[in-house]
Amino acid sequence: MWNVNVVESYTGHVEPGGDAARRTLEALTVTKLSVGPMDNNAYLLVCRATNEALLVDAANDPERLSDLIGHAEDRPTLRTIVTTHQHGDHWQALGAVAGANGAYTAAHPADAGPLPVPPDHLVEHGDTLSVGDSTLEVIHLRGHTPGSIALLYRDPAGHPHLFTGDSLFPGGVGKTNSAEEFRSLLDDVETRVFGELPDETWFYPGHGDDSTLGAQRSKLPEWRERGW
Repeated sequence: MWNVNVVESYTGHVEPGGDAARRTLEALTVTKLSVGPMDNNAYLLVCRATNEALLVDAANDPERLSDLIGHAEDRPTLRTIVTTHQHGDHWQALGAVAGANGAYTAAHPADAGPLPVPPDHLVEHGDTLSVGDSTLEVIHLRGHTPGSIALLYRDPAGHPHLFTGDSLFPGGVGKTNSAEEFRSLLDDVETRVFGELPDETWFYPGHGDDSTLGAQRSKLPEWRERGW
């Protein structure tokens, strides 16, 4: 039996194979868990009013993800699994977790082809997804892959929360394979993320620790000069 302990003190750091960490907002809880050999982050968002849930990246370890959702009668109802992009380390558990929970799957059409199950919902820039009574906005960030997306939750009681997949990390944008792709990704990150959202925005990447836009904003010129 896999066992996932959840700690309530949220710092944005989780250890591979270690505890999950839960952040409790007024309307949502956000629980972060590291899964798989590439230290992928999976994020379980649960609406506190309806107990409906959305999972960002069923990356690996379906048993641990199922244990995170829980086994008791009052466990959240997983309605949706969003895959942030097509790279295989982000969807190893997608089929198993979706099948076990009867969840809908969602991804951008440009990245749908390689996924192990065809997405039930194809989402484009500006579309929205629901987590119970709360809403997530889809932001298309082109460059890491053609269909990479981020998910934005505008907390009415606090600052925005942004789930960036592998498009934005503390210290730079995600890996790209050409100068053109790098410019595309950095342009989108600059205009669609930093250009639209305040410094207080907390972002949650696909690997490693979280950060805020304010902690990274001054580094944008350095990133552009550094190049891909």
